[in-house]
Amino acid sequence: MTTTYYPSIWISDVHLGYKDCKADYLLDFLNSTRCDVLYLVGDIVDLWSMKRQFYWQPSHYKVLECIQAKAESGTRVVYIPGNHDETFRSYVGKSLFNVEVHKTFIHTTSLGKKFLLLHGDDFDSATRYNKLISIAGDAAYDFLLFLNRWTNRIRRLYGGHYWSLASWLKNRVHKAREAISAFESAAIHEAKKQGVDGIICGHIHQPAIKVQDGIVYCNDGDWIENCTALVEGQNGRIELLHWSDIQHVINVVELDKIKTTGKAKAA
Repeated sequence: MTTTYYPSIWISDVHLGYKDCKADYLLDFLNSTRCDVLYLVGDIVDLWSMKRQFYWQPSHYKVLECIQAKAESGTRVVYIPGNHDETFRSYVGKSLFNVEVHKTFIHTTSLGKKFLLLHGDDFDSATRYNKLISIAGDAAYDFLLFLNRWTNRIRRLYGGHYWSLASWLKNRVHKAREAISAFESAAIHEAKKQGVDGIICGHIHQPAIKVQDGIVYCNDGDWIENCTALVEGQNGRIELLHWSDIQHVINVVELDKIKTTGKAKAA
């Protein structure tokens, strides 16, 4: 299989063990790409969901197997546990099956830009984050994903490609937009506080790249609603990719054209 090389790749909010996890699309993405560093930015396994009802498909195991194979073949894999897999936070500072576990991390791009990496649930209290988006498994969120699931089944019958109804609806609900905006502002504030050029996180299932107040904000999205990942190109730019039955670039930031104010020391 022909693979595309990226120096760094970020994914989060996979939610393996949850019925709406798009593991097949993620597995195709992982098999179609290679990188020096693979960052797992939290909620890779949904322990919350599996405590309520055990659900595990062969494709979920294959995703873990693929990540493990990359780690064993020389790819540096850095894992930052989130709130749905917070049990693994007890392993911070250690290595599990060649996978480094960190609470947060500083990534330095090829252009010397420094990005703070964290999952994002630390911002919940500051933003009063809406449970509709925050908690996979909440009744309202389950219903939203139920609609998403059946919409795409119908679309496939008529030859349509995958489309996230859940994301479309969230972006049209005023309170949801307010919560997302508050989260982004809290993340940008934290990046400023730590003196970095940007921040990369997940948690809210809202993929985005934006530049505000000299800070590059990146959210790698999820593999429940949006099927997205962030990649760092060899030319120093960061791309937000959508990867389902079709693949395309959602947004790009050219780091060499962005004036940032970060002063953090290298990790």
